[in-house]
Amino acid sequence: MKYLKHWTGPLPDFKGFDPLPHWDIAEKYNLIDFKLGVKITGSGFPVFRGKGAKLERALINFFLQEAENAGYEEIMPPLMVNEETARATGQLPDKEAQMYHIKLDNFYLIPTAEVPVTNLLRGEILAKADLPVKLTAYTPCFRREAGSYGSDVKGLNRVHQFDKVEIVQIADPATSYEALQQMLDHVEQLLIKLELPYRILRLCGGDMGFTSALTYDFEVFSAAQKKWLEVSSVSNFETFQSNRLKLRYRDGDSKPQLAHTLNGSALALARIVAAILENNQDQDGVNIPKVLQDFTGFNRI
Repeated sequence: MKYLKHWTGPLPDFKGFDPLPHWDIAEKYNLIDFKLGVKITGSGFPVFRGKGAKLERALINFFLQEAENAGYEEIMPPLMVNEETARATGQLPDKEAQMYHIKLDNFYLIPTAEVPVTNLLRGEILAKADLPVKLTAYTPCFRREAGSYGSDVKGLNRVHQFDKVEIVQIADPATSYEALQQMLDHVEQLLIKLELPYRILRLCGGDMGFTSALTYDFEVFSAAQKKWLEVSSVSNFETFQSNRLKLRYRDGDSKPQLAHTLNGSALALARIVAAILENNQDQDGVNIPKVLQDFTGFNRI
């Protein structure tokens, strides 16, 4: 992995008190109930309540509004997909162990909105003039996270159900890496507006999924835990997915060609909430980032 950029602003400086990890903040202010989630479902299914639920909803609305401002069309897709859909975007046969499978119907709960949203155009031949196609969706995401143990999974660090806003582009191969840079800039601006310390990583081949030609990860700093948490991956799949999708474009009367597909988290909410709670705390509460206050209706917890 190669670090491309570090946020150059100051990291949170806590004077006169030891900062709490987000799971303790959540319990102290009745924001997230992890024990109740275990009672209802099991470990990794948190219950957001009160101002915690409103903060989660505010982030969703903020991310969707920013995506709309950037020209993305909002989609509300199904949360379950069939085997053909999961295979087309590369989740099968690679990630069966991480997906929740409903055997009676042979459906899979989605691990990301990328899966149903990209499949909206499966089998289509688009006009070159209509590219890029820019789509966004908010969905809950479901991941088994088999084999995950220890401090890295505590609280919101790694959960089985989490909210995420995804952005997807179908692009002309000649300009797909310009589209990738636009998506990187979009995610970076979200983190800047949230005033969260972040860094951007370019993944080496061994760290990327087999479907991706190039992937960048974004991480935010978690002050109380003193660690960096991954909150977004932005990838160009070139023709890997479009070949499976039979997703092509045509320039005039020319022969159809495979398009390039790209997607990115913009953003995954669980760890964003964790970072906001930890980085913005003081001895008496938590300050809400200014950009979210119109969405939350309050400026402090």
